[in-house]
Amino acid sequence: MQDSTPFSFTLVITGAPYSSQAPQSALSFAAAAIRAGHRVDRVFLYGDGVQLASALASPPSDEPHWPREWSSFLEKHGIPGVACIASALRRGLVDEGEQKRYELTASNLLAPFTIAGLGEWVEGRMSSSRTVYFHGSD
Repeated sequence: MQDSTPFSFTLVITGAPYSSQAPQSALSFAAAAIRAGHRVDRVFLYGDGVQLASALASPPSDEPHWPREWSSFLEKHGIPGVACIASALRRGLVDEGEQKRYELTASNLLAPFTIAGLGEWVEGRMSSSRTVYFHGSD
């Protein structure tokens, strides 16, 4: 007899949207998991993966806009998208709180993404039945 209990997933994306396949593969996986009746608890961006949460990405019109694709997907399914604060700050990605804290001229975090610490990753590992990593190529 086969167990049909749905899984819950935390997805970790470490590859940048236009220099790796990681965000695209993760989006395909997340959509397929949801179609199959599983749940995606959260998406955690780490390293270069935080570039997926930039509101300033502007790819050519004939290319997919991966940050917008992810933003729409997260909003549609009510999934939290979290960018690691250390990775984000190193790469110039800030929300309004960090903008004020560091007295920067602007913020550039794409909604519904938020910025948080590695505790979000730990929480995901503890609460989801599976954690799946999508790494960039080195």
